[in-house]
Amino acid sequence: MHTIPQGRFIVLDGPEGSGKSTQLRLLVDAIQKQNVPFLSVRDPGSTRIGERIRAILLDPDHAELSMRCEMLLYMAARAQMMSQMILPALNEGKLVLCDRFVSSTLAYQSGGEGLTDDQIRAVADVAIQHRRPDLVLLLDIAPERSFQRLQRAKDRIEQRPLSYHAQVRENYLKQARQDPDHHRVIPADRDIETVHKEILAAIGPIGS
Repeated sequence: MHTIPQGRFIVLDGPEGSGKSTQLRLLVDAIQKQNVPFLSVRDPGSTRIGERIRAILLDPDHAELSMRCEMLLYMAARAQMMSQMILPALNEGKLVLCDRFVSSTLAYQSGGEGLTDDQIRAVADVAIQHRRPDLVLLLDIAPERSFQRLQRAKDRIEQRPLSYHAQVRENYLKQARQDPDHHRVIPADRDIETVHKEILAAIGPIGS
C-alpha cells in the first residue's frame, strides 16, 4: 500500500476567508487516523517569537508599518519557525503541514513599495534555508465572496480595500501558473467536504 513520503512539506494557502484553517483541521484529522508522524504549524506563528511577531503584524493599530518592514517581519517569524520546528521535523521524517508560507508573502507584499517577486524570493531563501515546500495547495476564492465568510473583526491586512485583495488573488494564481509542478489550485467556494476530498486527492494516499 502507498503512503505519503516521510519528510514531505505541504502548505495550505489562499486568500482571507478561503477556509484554510477548516481544511487544515480536516487534513490533520485524516492524517491522525493513519498514524502518520506529522507536524502542523501556522505562518506566522507557532513559536514563541513567531507569535509575538504575528501580533505586531496583524494589529490594526500598526497602520504605519511599511510594506518592506511587513515583508521582513513575516520572514523573521518564518526563519524562527523553520529553524526551531519545520527543519527538525522534516529531518525526523515527519510530514509537515503549514498554514501559509512564502506563497503568502509573494501574494500579499509583492508590488508594495516596489517590492518584486525576485527580491522576496531572495530574502525567503535566507529565511527558509532554501527548503521550499514540496506541494502548495492554493484555496482559490473571489474576494467578494471570501469576505462574506469572515465571522470576526478584520485584522490589519484584511482591512485593506477589495482591489488590494483582488490583486492578492491574482498573485496566488500567477504562482500556480509559473510552477504547476509544485502548486494545485483548489476552488474553495464549495461545500467543505468537497474541498476536503479534492485536497486529499491532490496529496495522494495517506497511510496504509
